[in-house]
Amino acid sequence: MPADDDEARQRILAAAQALLDERPDRAPSISEVAGRLSVTRQTVYRYFPSTESLLVASVSDGVEDFLDGIAQHLEGVHDAADAVVEGIAHTIEQIHRRSDLALLVTADGGPAREVTSPVSLSLGRSILDRLPVDWAAAGYDDAEMDELVEHMLRTVQSFLVDPGTPPRSASGLRRYLSRWVGTAVRSPATLRG
Repeated sequence: MPADDDEARQRILAAAQALLDERPDRAPSISEVAGRLSVTRQTVYRYFPSTESLLVASVSDGVEDFLDGIAQHLEGVHDAADAVVEGIAHTIEQIHRRSDLALLVTADGGPAREVTSPVSLSLGRSILDRLPVDWAAAGYDDAEMDELVEHMLRTVQSFLVDPGTPPRSASGLRRYLSRWVGTAVRSPATLRG
C-alpha cells in the first residue's frame, strides 16, 4: 500500500510510463495501468479521471525538457517571424521523433480535438516567452500573443495530421512556413482590425 496519495500517484505514473516505454505508439489505458499495478480501475480513476489526463501527466516530465530544448534551439533567434517559423518546424520534427509527444496531439489515430486546450495554449505561450524576441517591439500585445500561440498550435497539428504528399523536406517546410506564416508574423500591426 502506498503511504499517501502522492506515492499512489507516482506509482500510477510509473506504471503508465513503463507501458509507454514498451509501446510508444499507443497511450496506456486505465485498465492496463490498473492491471500492471494489480489494483482496480476505480483506484486509478481516483487519481486520473481519464486516459488523456493520465497520458498528459505521464509525459509531463518530458514536456519541460522538450520546451527547454526548443528554447535552446532558438536561442540566437531574435526576429519574431524567424522564431515562429523555426519554432513550428522544429516542433514538428521533434514530435515525429518522440512518440510520447505525438500521442498528446493525436487521438485514436486522428487529430486531437483539444490541441488548443488551456494546457496546450499555456505550453505554447511558455515557449514564446522563453525566446529572446522582443514581442512588444515586434508589435504584439498579450492578446495577440495568445492568438499567435493558437495559430502555431493549429499549424503544427495540421502538419502532423497531413504532412503532404510527398511530405516536405526540412528546408521545404521552412520555406513554406516562412512564406505563409512568417509573412503574417512580420506585420501584425497591418492585420489589426
